[in-house]
Amino acid sequence: MELSEVIRRRRMVRTYDPDVPVPASVLARLLEAAIRSPSAGFSQGWDFLVLDTAEDRDRFWSATTVEDAGPPDSWLAGMRTAPALLLCLSNRDAYLDRYAEPDKGWTDRDESRWPVPYWHTDTAMAALLMLLTAVDAGLGACFFGVAPERMDAVRDAFDIPPGRTIVGVLSVGSPAPDRRSPSLRRGRRGLDQVAHHGRFGLPWVDTAGTETP
Repeated sequence: MELSEVIRRRRMVRTYDPDVPVPASVLARLLEAAIRSPSAGFSQGWDFLVLDTAEDRDRFWSATTVEDAGPPDSWLAGMRTAPALLLCLSNRDAYLDRYAEPDKGWTDRDESRWPVPYWHTDTAMAALLMLLTAVDAGLGACFFGVAPERMDAVRDAFDIPPGRTIVGVLSVGSPAPDRRSPSLRRGRRGLDQVAHHGRFGLPWVDTAGTETP
């Protein structure tokens, strides 16, 4: 599939066919794509935890769901049909250690030197490559977060070290019919609203006349 087509087809899929597993070969494709993501200083401060057995998936949903909360809502009911979950973990210390090396020279390991936490940014970019690879493989995927108050429960359930942050989770599987997100009614912001030229507030004009959706 052409890259432009993959990008156009990508959307967050929230319901899957639970009887169609994700082959190990496809999971490997996703993970191989993830490690091709850019990272500051080639720090590669990411880890990916694959949950593709019923036992592991149930343990994840138990750790992230409040007990005695009643039946799952439609979002959770749909997401629990995903045959594979990939937890995307960032590692801040990998970046602080890397930039304390001689070729970088930030020996104080001062986190305030970083304009934004690149360990989270780079892990999120790796997650996007997995989202796109899932589409290219004919699958659906969704990126979602773990509630702050449930982070420790997930860490405990899967022995995640304290130095790792759960940036997000990818659900992956064969897409089933689902309800499109009502948020899509907001519409996609056009280039005339988000692209600026030379200085903020001056719209970028597509002088080449490229057609945009």
